[in-house]
Parts: sequence; C-alpha cells; structure tokens
Amino acid sequence: MSGTATPNPGIRLLVADDEHLIRGALVALLSLEPDIEVVATAENGSIAVEQALEHRPDVCLLDLEMPEADGLEAATRILARVSTRVVIVTRHARPGVLRRALASKVSGFVPKSTPAEELADVIRAVAAGKRYVDPEIAATALSAERCPLTDRELDVMRHSRSTLSVQQIADRLHLAPGTVRNYLSSAMTKLDAASRHEAAERAWQQGWI
Repeated sequence: MSGTATPNPGIRLLVADDEHLIRGALVALLSLEPDIEVVATAENGSIAVEQALEHRPDVCLLDLEMPEADGLEAATRILARVSTRVVIVTRHARPGVLRRALASKVSGFVPKSTPAEELADVIRAVAAGKRYVDPEIAATALSAERCPLTDRELDVMRHSRSTLSVQQIADRLHLAPGTVRNYLSSAMTKLDAASRHEAAERAWQQGWI
C-alpha cells in the first residue's frame, strides 16, 4: 500500500497477539509513528475484548489465531460494544476467512509479513474510515470455494475441532444430542469426510470456521 494516506493525529491503538515477541515488535515499531499511540495490548482474544471496552481505542489490531477467542470472534464482540475499527493480521490467510472477516465488519485484513510502515498506513486509512484488504488475500478469497455448510452446521464443526463429546457439544449449543448428530452427519456428507473431526479440519482449512 502506498504512503499517500493522510495521517490522522492521535490514533489510539490496541495491539493483540498471543506471541510475545511479535506483539512486542509491533508495539515498538508502531510506537515510533508520531501519530499512533499504543494504549493497550493483549495476549488473547478475551483480554483484547476487555481492553477494548476499557480503553475504547480508535483501531484494534488483532491477530487472527489467538487462544480464548480468535481474532474474528474478538472483533465481533468488540464491534458490538465499542465504536472502533478492526484490522486483522494473519500468518496463514485461509481462503474463507476473508469472507468471514468482511461479514464481521472488519475494516482491514493484512498478512503478518506486511512491513511496519505499510501497516502504519493501513491503520491510518482504517482510522479515517476506509477499508483495506491485502491484494493477494483478496485474490485468493475471490477464487475460493463457497462454504456449503449452514450456520448451525458451522457451529457444530467449530466445537468438533476439540475433544468434546456429542453430549457436550449439545449442551454448549443448547441442542438435543440427536440434532447435533444430524448436523454432523450432514456436514460430513457435504465435505465428503469419514469422521466429524475430518470434516471439522477440512472446514478449518478452508477458513469457514
């Protein structure tokens, strides 16, 4: 991205990444920008939500893959309660993730390989009300397969990546165990998977969950 974005004085930024070295590097580099102030950091998605509620930053820079709540889940929770803008950074841009990000009203989506100066420009553009998506990620998303699963099937798939039993998944989703089994069977058929764990892994690889 070019450096033509007009600086927005005093952009208050939250940085969330579960990798300590990366989080520290982002904070150090972005703090060198005269118009960007890092007001909070977080090592997982749940803390990112708490910090966003407390500090009300102008922009939240969230890693996609975080424990407790991933970047998209954290973004959804933050944007429901705070007037802010969200930029997602990721090491592995799985195809369907961008569609989920845009549906979650995320304003920016960039790879972790983005140079600090470009990332600062993205933050400025997003703070000014614009949207930025890395061109390579956008191209990959446009050519990606559409998700064939329903929202409920996706909910069940998310929980199936863990070691939870059908009964535990049913309890968490407030469904009957038989209903969960039906969703699992349908998802497995659509994804041509031999097990629910295989189906969940395929859905994750595509970025649908």
